[in-house]
Amino acid sequence: MPVAIITGASKGLGRALAAALAERGWDLVLDARTAEVLKETAKDLSAYGTRVEALAGDVTNAGHRAELVAAARRLGGVDLLVNNASALGAEPLVRLEDLTLDGLRRALEVNVVAALGLIQQALPALREAEAGAVVGISSDAGAEAYETWGGYGASKAALDQLSAVLGEEEPGLRVWVVDPGDMGTDLYAAAVPGDDDPRPAPAEVVPAFLRLLDARPASGRYGAQALLEAR
Repeated sequence: MPVAIITGASKGLGRALAAALAERGWDLVLDARTAEVLKETAKDLSAYGTRVEALAGDVTNAGHRAELVAAARRLGGVDLLVNNASALGAEPLVRLEDLTLDGLRRALEVNVVAALGLIQQALPALREAEAGAVVGISSDAGAEAYETWGGYGASKAALDQLSAVLGEEEPGLRVWVVDPGDMGTDLYAAAVPGDDDPRPAPAEVVPAFLRLLDARPASGRYGAQALLEAR
Protein backbone atom coordinates (compact mmCIF):
# COMPACT_ATOMS: atom_id res chain seq x y z
CA MET A 1 0.00 0.00 0.00
CA PRO A 2 1.19 3.56 -0.62
CA VAL A 3 2.28 5.60 2.39
CA ALA A 4 1.62 9.26 3.10
CA ILE A 5 3.07 11.60 5.71
CA ILE A 6 0.64 14.41 6.59
CA THR A 7 1.54 17.14 9.05
CA GLY A 8 -1.09 19.05 10.98
CA ALA A 9 -3.38 16.06 10.53
CA SER A 10 -5.48 15.97 13.70
CA LYS A 11 -8.21 18.27 12.34
CA GLY A 12 -9.16 20.53 9.46
CA LEU A 13 -7.78 19.92 5.98
CA GLY A 14 -5.08 17.54 7.19
CA ARG A 15 -7.60 15.24 8.84
CA ALA A 16 -10.00 15.40 5.90
CA LEU A 17 -7.25 14.50 3.44
CA ALA A 18 -6.02 11.70 5.70
CA ALA A 19 -9.54 10.26 5.85
CA ALA A 20 -9.87 10.32 2.07
CA LEU A 21 -6.54 8.54 1.63
CA ALA A 22 -7.37 5.98 4.32
CA GLU A 23 -10.61 5.23 2.49
CA ARG A 24 -8.49 4.53 -0.60
CA GLY A 25 -6.29 2.14 1.35
CA TRP A 26 -3.29 4.35 2.01
CA ASP A 27 -1.17 3.78 5.09
CA LEU A 28 -0.61 6.98 7.04
CA VAL A 29 1.91 8.74 9.24
CA LEU A 30 0.17 11.63 10.95
CA ASP A 31 1.60 14.55 12.90
CA ALA A 32 0.03 17.20 15.14
CA ARG A 33 0.99 19.01 18.31
CA THR A 34 -2.05 18.01 20.39
CA ALA A 35 -1.56 14.38 21.35
CA GLU A 36 -5.09 13.55 22.50
CA VAL A 37 -6.80 14.96 19.42
CA LEU A 38 -4.30 13.22 17.17
CA LYS A 39 -4.86 9.93 19.00
CA GLU A 40 -8.62 10.16 18.42
CA THR A 41 -8.09 10.99 14.75
CA ALA A 42 -5.82 7.98 14.31
CA LYS A 43 -8.36 5.73 16.01
CA ASP A 44 -11.12 6.94 13.71
CA LEU A 45 -9.05 6.51 10.56
CA SER A 46 -7.88 3.04 11.56
CA ALA A 47 -11.50 1.95 11.11
CA TYR A 48 -10.86 1.97 7.36
CA GLY A 49 -8.52 -0.99 7.87
CA THR A 50 -5.37 0.96 7.08
CA ARG A 51 -2.26 1.27 9.21
CA VAL A 52 -1.98 4.62 10.98
CA GLU A 53 1.05 5.87 12.88
CA ALA A 54 0.25 8.97 14.94
CA LEU A 55 3.25 10.92 16.26
CA ALA A 56 2.55 14.02 18.31
CA GLY A 57 5.20 16.72 18.17
CA ASP A 58 6.35 19.99 16.66
CA VAL A 59 7.53 19.92 13.05
CA THR A 60 10.15 22.54 13.86
CA ASN A 61 11.95 19.83 15.84
CA ALA A 62 14.42 17.94 13.64
CA GLY A 63 14.17 14.83 15.80
CA HIS A 64 10.40 14.75 15.39
CA ARG A 65 10.72 15.09 11.62
CA ALA A 66 13.16 12.20 11.57
CA GLU A 67 10.67 10.09 13.54
CA LEU A 68 7.97 10.80 10.97
CA VAL A 69 10.16 9.62 8.11
CA ALA A 70 11.35 6.58 10.06
CA ALA A 71 7.74 5.60 10.80
CA ALA A 72 6.88 5.87 7.11
CA ARG A 73 9.90 3.74 6.24
CA ARG A 74 8.63 1.03 8.58
CA LEU A 75 5.32 1.08 6.74
CA GLY A 76 7.05 0.71 3.40
CA GLY A 77 8.40 4.10 2.32
CA VAL A 78 7.16 7.58 1.46
CA ASP A 79 4.92 7.97 -1.57
CA LEU A 80 3.40 11.29 -0.57
CA LEU A 81 4.47 14.08 1.76
CA VAL A 82 1.90 16.74 2.63
CA ASN A 83 3.28 19.81 4.41
CA ASN A 84 0.01 21.01 5.93
CA ALA A 85 1.06 22.21 9.39
CA SER A 86 0.83 26.00 9.54
CA ALA A 87 1.40 28.86 11.95
CA LEU A 88 -0.24 32.26 11.54
CA GLY A 89 2.40 34.34 13.31
CA ALA A 90 -0.27 36.15 15.33
CA GLU A 91 -3.72 35.14 16.57
CA PRO A 92 -5.73 37.07 15.61
CA LEU A 93 -3.83 38.49 12.66
CA VAL A 94 -2.41 41.99 13.01
CA ARG A 95 -1.01 44.70 10.78
CA LEU A 96 2.69 44.50 10.01
CA GLU A 97 3.44 47.41 12.33
CA ASP A 98 2.15 45.26 15.20
CA LEU A 99 3.50 41.89 14.11
CA THR A 100 6.14 40.73 16.56
CA LEU A 101 9.35 39.48 15.05
CA ASP A 102 9.02 36.34 17.13
CA GLY A 103 5.62 35.77 15.57
CA LEU A 104 7.04 36.19 12.08
CA ARG A 105 9.88 33.83 12.94
CA ARG A 106 7.38 31.23 14.13
CA ALA A 107 5.40 31.45 10.89
CA LEU A 108 8.57 31.08 8.83
CA GLU A 109 9.90 28.25 10.99
CA VAL A 110 6.72 26.18 10.74
CA ASN A 111 5.57 27.04 7.22
CA VAL A 112 8.92 27.15 5.44
CA VAL A 113 11.93 25.94 7.41
CA ALA A 114 10.26 22.88 8.91
CA ALA A 115 8.62 22.06 5.57
CA LEU A 116 12.01 22.08 3.85
CA GLY A 117 13.54 20.08 6.70
CA LEU A 118 10.93 17.35 6.31
CA ILE A 119 11.33 17.36 2.53
CA GLN A 120 15.09 16.94 2.91
CA GLN A 121 14.69 14.00 5.26
CA ALA A 122 12.01 12.34 3.13
CA LEU A 123 13.68 12.89 -0.26
CA PRO A 124 15.59 9.57 -0.41
CA ALA A 125 12.37 7.63 0.23
CA LEU A 126 10.36 9.81 -2.15
CA ARG A 127 12.90 9.17 -4.91
CA GLU A 128 12.59 5.44 -4.32
CA ALA A 129 8.80 5.55 -4.63
CA GLU A 130 7.14 4.58 -7.89
CA ALA A 131 5.27 7.89 -7.98
CA GLY A 132 6.67 10.15 -5.26
CA ALA A 133 4.91 13.46 -4.65
CA VAL A 134 5.21 16.46 -2.34
CA VAL A 135 2.26 18.75 -1.60
CA GLY A 136 2.64 22.13 0.05
CA ILE A 137 -0.51 23.78 1.39
CA SER A 138 -0.39 27.41 0.33
CA SER A 139 -2.81 30.32 0.43
CA ASP A 140 -4.01 33.15 -1.77
CA ALA A 141 -2.36 35.34 0.87
CA GLY A 142 0.94 34.09 -0.57
CA ALA A 143 0.11 35.63 -3.94
CA GLU A 144 -2.13 38.59 -3.09
CA ALA A 145 -1.81 41.46 -0.60
CA TYR A 146 -4.42 41.43 2.16
CA GLU A 147 -4.30 43.69 5.18
CA THR A 148 -3.11 41.83 8.34
CA TRP A 149 -2.08 38.73 6.35
CA GLY A 150 1.48 39.99 5.74
CA GLY A 151 3.48 37.63 7.93
CA TYR A 152 1.48 34.51 7.09
CA GLY A 153 1.36 35.48 3.42
CA ALA A 154 5.11 36.03 3.29
CA SER A 155 5.70 32.56 4.69
CA LYS A 156 3.37 30.98 2.13
CA ALA A 157 4.99 32.92 -0.70
CA ALA A 158 8.32 31.52 0.45
CA LEU A 159 6.86 28.01 0.49
CA ASP A 160 5.57 28.53 -3.05
CA GLN A 161 9.00 29.53 -4.31
CA LEU A 162 10.76 26.75 -2.44
CA SER A 163 8.36 24.22 -3.95
CA ALA A 164 8.79 25.64 -7.45
CA VAL A 165 12.56 25.25 -7.21
CA LEU A 166 12.21 21.74 -5.79
CA GLY A 167 10.07 20.83 -8.79
CA GLU A 168 12.89 21.93 -11.09
CA GLU A 169 15.55 20.12 -9.08
CA GLU A 170 13.58 16.87 -8.73
CA PRO A 171 12.06 16.13 -12.15
CA GLY A 172 11.36 12.55 -11.11
CA LEU A 173 8.89 13.72 -8.45
CA ARG A 174 5.70 15.70 -8.55
CA VAL A 175 5.85 18.85 -6.40
CA TRP A 176 2.49 20.57 -6.12
CA VAL A 177 1.58 23.71 -4.22
CA VAL A 178 -2.15 23.95 -3.61
CA ASP A 179 -4.18 26.98 -2.61
CA PRO A 180 -7.25 25.37 -1.01
CA GLY A 181 -9.18 28.63 -0.78
CA ASP A 182 -11.06 29.83 2.29
CA MET A 183 -12.34 27.02 4.47
CA GLY A 184 -14.21 26.76 7.73
CA THR A 185 -11.28 25.74 9.92
CA ASP A 186 -9.94 26.49 13.37
CA LEU A 187 -6.97 28.20 11.71
CA TYR A 188 -9.20 30.69 9.93
CA ALA A 189 -11.25 31.26 13.07
CA ALA A 190 -8.05 32.05 14.98
CA ALA A 191 -6.87 34.38 12.22
CA VAL A 192 -10.10 36.35 11.92
CA PRO A 193 -12.31 35.72 14.95
CA GLY A 194 -15.86 36.92 14.56
CA ASP A 195 -15.96 36.35 10.80
CA ASP A 196 -18.94 34.02 10.58
CA ASP A 197 -19.46 34.03 6.82
CA PRO A 198 -20.11 30.48 5.57
CA ARG A 199 -17.10 28.72 4.09
CA PRO A 200 -16.60 25.24 2.63
CA ALA A 201 -15.72 22.43 4.98
CA PRO A 202 -12.25 20.97 4.36
CA ALA A 203 -13.80 17.71 3.13
CA GLU A 204 -15.35 19.65 0.24
CA VAL A 205 -11.88 20.64 -0.95
CA VAL A 206 -10.26 17.21 -0.67
CA PRO A 207 -11.44 15.98 -4.11
CA ALA A 208 -9.10 18.57 -5.64
CA PHE A 209 -6.13 16.86 -3.99
CA LEU A 210 -7.34 13.44 -5.08
CA ARG A 211 -7.50 14.72 -8.63
CA LEU A 212 -3.83 15.69 -8.42
CA LEU A 213 -2.93 12.21 -7.25
CA ASP A 214 -4.99 10.58 -9.98
CA ALA A 215 -4.01 12.81 -12.90
CA ARG A 216 -0.43 13.59 -11.79
CA PRO A 217 -0.13 16.90 -13.67
CA ALA A 218 3.20 18.68 -13.93
CA SER A 219 4.76 20.13 -10.81
CA GLY A 220 3.42 23.60 -10.10
CA ARG A 221 0.94 25.77 -8.21
CA TYR A 222 -2.74 24.84 -8.38
CA GLY A 223 -5.96 26.31 -7.02
CA ALA A 224 -8.36 23.82 -5.48
CA GLN A 225 -11.37 25.49 -7.07
CA ALA A 226 -9.89 25.23 -10.55
CA LEU A 227 -9.09 21.55 -9.98
CA LEU A 228 -12.65 20.90 -8.82
CA GLU A 229 -14.13 22.66 -11.82
CA ALA A 230 -11.92 20.63 -14.17
CA ARG A 231 -13.38 17.33 -12.99
